[in-house]
Amino acid sequence: MKALLAELKRIQKTDVKKRIDTRLAEFKALNTKGEKEWFSEFCFCLLTSNAKSKTACAVQRELGFDGFYTMPHARLVERIKANKHRFHNTKASRIVEGRTHMGIKKTVQGIISTKGIMTAREWLVEHVKGYGYKEASHFLRNVGYDDIAILDRHIMNLMKEHNIVRRLPTSLNRKRYLQFEKKFSSIADAAHMTMAELDMYMWYMKAKDVLK
Repeated sequence: MKALLAELKRIQKTDVKKRIDTRLAEFKALNTKGEKEWFSEFCFCLLTSNAKSKTACAVQRELGFDGFYTMPHARLVERIKANKHRFHNTKASRIVEGRTHMGIKKTVQGIISTKGIMTAREWLVEHVKGYGYKEASHFLRNVGYDDIAILDRHIMNLMKEHNIVRRLPTSLNRKRYLQFEKKFSSIADAAHMTMAELDMYMWYMKAKDVLK
């Protein structure tokens, strides 16, 4: 872990820190926005499953809330495909199905206020078709919550490279996700970062970009 912590410290001394701080501030600001903004982010995280964040960002910029909430399935397929995003048929179907969750902000914040962030994540995984633990964590981080890990391939590969995990699993079920999340949390503690902040830095280390 020492080499990883040293690299994190080095990056914090570059202009990347300002870019990451700006992005994290945007997530916090989104927490105070309304249902429309939350639903747009909810659909963005549906798009990111097994696909590139960069092209998902392009789709979100084009469609925004109105497109996500009102565009017919066939037109969604067309626009997702036009942005060179993978699985356009499946993604369009997930977005249409996700329209039953237009009140997602009220639902999620209600669960968090009474039962906490982990219960809210469990609810998302159980009730949202297209969300696993990674996608649910991604959504919660993007609407301003810090204390969960987004264990995508970039993060998992970096943890393996630094011998924090011995081998990469073929899939992440609930038990495995929580086990690896605990290891990720230990890195965050050692680096004096939130898990949301650490994710941004580690993602940058692999992707050389600051997205969301």
